[in-house]
Amino acid sequence: MSPRRILLFDLFGVIARPQRPGALAEMAARCGAPAEAFADAYWSCREPYDAARQTAAEYWTTVLRQLARPGDARMVEELRLADVDSWSRVDDRMVAYVRSRRERGEVALLSNIPADHAEAFLAAQPWLRDLDHLAFSGRIRAAKPDPAAFHHCVVAMGAAPADFLFVDDREENVRAAEALGMHGHLFTGLADLEAAVDTWQPARNPAPRVRHFTEPAMAPWTK
Repeated sequence: MSPRRILLFDLFGVIARPQRPGALAEMAARCGAPAEAFADAYWSCREPYDAARQTAAEYWTTVLRQLARPGDARMVEELRLADVDSWSRVDDRMVAYVRSRRERGEVALLSNIPADHAEAFLAAQPWLRDLDHLAFSGRIRAAKPDPAAFHHCVVAMGAAPADFLFVDDREENVRAAEALGMHGHLFTGLADLEAAVDTWQPARNPAPRVRHFTEPAMAPWTK
């Protein structure tokens, strides 16, 4: 039997654009914190939030506490909403490309993204639900480059690691996927990606597919 060919995409920096420039400085000003100190706290506290070990409220309370700023509920929600908005942009050319690849084979997503961000992103980009599997760190409780994040995709799709080509803009994530046995591509632009994918997945008549989308119904969003 021929190996499966599953394209596994990162979201931010590949399909979606990186965080909007200036967003962190705007959030810092909102809570009256120095921009550099705010950025340090924002990133140093992020991993537990991405991996669902903290709620959004707990994450922002931790950030504000590290900055010695008041952490009332109104400020926490203002920062949360500003954060979600700062990660909301997509690359339309990449969206079109990913959607076109699904006509030729299986396509899945693995993103470090908190659960509340994922909810907002899916609401704005409902086409993502047409992919074969969505793995959000805030849902699977594992964030790249943790091997558990990649292992989740292997198990959820009933595949072997070698069936995947993982596409990410961060080298440490690509290396982690390759260490598990996946093929990897460090994303630098669409032209190089197209060439790599066409080499890995030559044009052919698509085989019948089994849908493996297991994203649960979302209750009333991480990168």
